[in-house]
Order: sequence, then structure tokens, then C-alpha cells
Amino acid sequence: MKGHLKWWQLSLLGVGCIIGTGYFLGSGLAIMMTGPSAGILFILAAIGTYIVYDSLAKMTTKDPQQGSFRTYAKKAYGRWAGFSSGWVYWVSEMLIMGSQMTALAIFSRFWFPHIPLWMFAGGYAVLGILVVLMGTKGFDRIENILAVVKVAAIFMFIIIAVLALSGVFHGNNSVQIPKSYDQILPKGPIGLWSAFIYAFYAFGGIEIMGIMAIQLKDKKEAPRAGRMMLLLLTVIYVVSIGLAVIMDSWRSFNTKESPFVIALDDYHLPFFPHVFNGALIVAGFSTMVASLFSVTTMLVTLAKDGDAPKFFSIKGKTKVPLRGLGLTIYGMIISVILALLMPGKIYEYITTSAGLMLLYNWLFILFSSFKLIRLTGWVKIKNVIGILLIILAVSGTVLEEDSRPGFFGSILFLFIIGIVVFFMRSVWKKNKNNSQEPKRTL
Repeated sequence: MKGHLKWWQLSLLGVGCIIGTGYFLGSGLAIMMTGPSAGILFILAAIGTYIVYDSLAKMTTKDPQQGSFRTYAKKAYGRWAGFSSGWVYWVSEMLIMGSQMTALAIFSRFWFPHIPLWMFAGGYAVLGILVVLMGTKGFDRIENILAVVKVAAIFMFIIIAVLALSGVFHGNNSVQIPKSYDQILPKGPIGLWSAFIYAFYAFGGIEIMGIMAIQLKDKKEAPRAGRMMLLLLTVIYVVSIGLAVIMDSWRSFNTKESPFVIALDDYHLPFFPHVFNGALIVAGFSTMVASLFSVTTMLVTLAKDGDAPKFFSIKGKTKVPLRGLGLTIYGMIISVILALLMPGKIYEYITTSAGLMLLYNWLFILFSSFKLIRLTGWVKIKNVIGILLIILAVSGTVLEEDSRPGFFGSILFLFIIGIVVFFMRSVWKKNKNNSQEPKRTL
């Protein structure tokens, strides 16, 4: 397949798809649960993410497929694996999308407190659909622009933080560098373990890079694009979190504000909360559009393979599969309604479950690579390390009271999809037998 992207464009696209509210807000949760050692978690999560993407990139280089990880799962383990991987991804992204649009609406009410949430959520949904209707090249351009804005926001925080610590701005100039074990790990190894999942959430989106990698001019540059993207993200993540935790006590962070706004609160910079709130909106909208684009693409590949009605793969005169996009829009509407009407804790459990289901697909990627590409001894060890890091992050949710129901909810979702697969296998077998029957002639 002839593509139009250069490796650095795919890297920038990856930054746009990955940096979102999972980092701008989720990093605060990680700091609250583990203190100054949160940076260690982001380094470990970056290593795990790189291992997963490297496996996906190698499979893409060897065999470019529009269905990306779903197609590779099918080739490695059979139709049940492709069906499960594709629908787990579609369902999980749909459930998360409602929380994304609700978060965008809440951020927007920072400036317009009297406008109802549903109006903002609906407005962002329409804008997201318009971006997807622009097609692949339009999606690339928009995401690249938003990526630059998000990286600029983080760099702005880093520069202001350094100036503040240097005494340029008047405020709390005391540097709180942890020196003892208790200061570095205030909640011990268990706190570190239970917070690990939030570091992985900050890197969620590499599967979208896998889907877009087939648009590279040279497919062999897919691993390079991922390496540069993850190196950039890891550096700015760790540096920005490190500055935040030495500027203010980790006990000051909460779930309602970005840790970067809290870190600069004592310096009385009236413009900064407004600028960073704008960055939050850009980040949330960018990841929402990326999710909308990727799940529509995934639905089309499912339909082409007969794992969804063929109806959804038809494009007609447009380059965009409007019928597949239509189903995604219906799913998005339902997700927003659930987010606005369901009790907060219950919907939080659902979205936690959906986030864990994305990591289960990462495991599928690693296991697929064992069967589809020839691995050296070191690469096999590296993939096992990636599997163990993901399992460590997922299992840590059982230790934390607020995330534990989400873990069991993710298992329930997998069980439901497993039941569907069980009944579908008889349908697939019947269709296969019918296709193999010789045609009768008169």
C-alpha cells in the first residue's frame, strides 16, 4: 500500500494521539498514590510501551495491514482472536469516549459555567466528526497541529517552573528534593504498584499509530517513528513530573486539577490556569478525534472480514465509510448519555474497565509477534519483559479500592465477548462448510 507519511510525521501524529487528559490529569493520580517516585513509573511504562509498539511496528513492516493488531491476532491465532481483539477495542474506545467528551465539557465550563454540559459535549462531538470526514490526510494535519500545541504547553510549564525555581517569579521558591526512602516512596512498594496503571494510561494510543503506520512511504521506518516519539514523550513526561513534585508537596495534589497548575499556584500567575485549561481541551479533543478515527477504521476492517455486517464497510462515492461512522456516532451518543446520567463512581468503574481492555489488546500484540515474526533470543526476552510489565500494572488495580471494581468489570466484559465468540464459532463453521460444498449442476 502506497503511503504519504514520512517517519517524523508519524512520530508527531503519535504524540498527538497519545498526549491527553490521561497525562495532564492522570499524572496527578500517580503522584497522589506514590509521591515523588511517580517518575519511576513513567519510565517503566515507557519501556513497556516501547516493547509493544516495536512488536507492532515489526509486524507492520513485514505485512502492512489496515486492520493492524486485529488482523495480526487473527493470523496468529485464528478468527476468534481477530474478532475478539477488534470488538474489545471498539467497545472499550466507545466507553472511554463518553468520559472524554464529558471532561471536555467540564473544562469548557471553566470559562462558561452556565452552559449545560450536554451542549459542550455535543459541540465537540460534531467537531470531531467533521475532522474524521476530512479523511486520512485531513486527520493527519489536524492531529499534527494539536500535537505541537500540547508539546508546547508542557514545555511552557517546564520553562516557567525553571524560572520560578530560579527566583524570577515571586512565590514559594523552596525546592523539595526527597532525600530519604520514606520521602521517595511515602506509600512504599504497594503504593508504587497500585499507581502503575496510571502511567500506562498516559501512553495509551500507540495502537492508533499502528493503524496509521500503513500510511508511511517506507514501512521500514515504522520502528524509528515509534522510538523517536516515545523518547520525546518520556523525556517531557519525567522532567515535567519531576519539576512538579519538587515545587510542591505531593500531598497537595488532587484529582480535580492538573498537577502542573497546582505546582505553580503559589506563584500567582493569573494567565497560567487559563492557558493550561486550553491545553487540556486541546489534549482531550485530540485524543477523542484519534479514537473516533481509529474505531471507525477498525469497524470497517471487521466488516470486510465478515466479523461485522458488510454494510459498515461500504464507502460509496466518498472516501469515508459513512455507514461505519454512523454506528460509531450512535455508540458515541450512548456513551455521552451514560456519562451524564449514570452515578459518577459507576461510570468511573466502566471507563477503568475499558482502559484495562486496551491493555489486554497490547498483550494480544505481544503474543501475536511470537507467532508471526522471527524473533531473536534477546527480542523474546524483551517481549516477555513487556508482558510482565503490563500484567504488573493490571494486577496493581486489585490493590487499590477505587480501581478494583474496574478490574473485575474488565473481566466481565471479556467474559461477555467470550460468550459471543463461543456462539459465533458455530456460525463460522457453518458458513465455512457451506462455502466448501460443491455446486450442483443440472
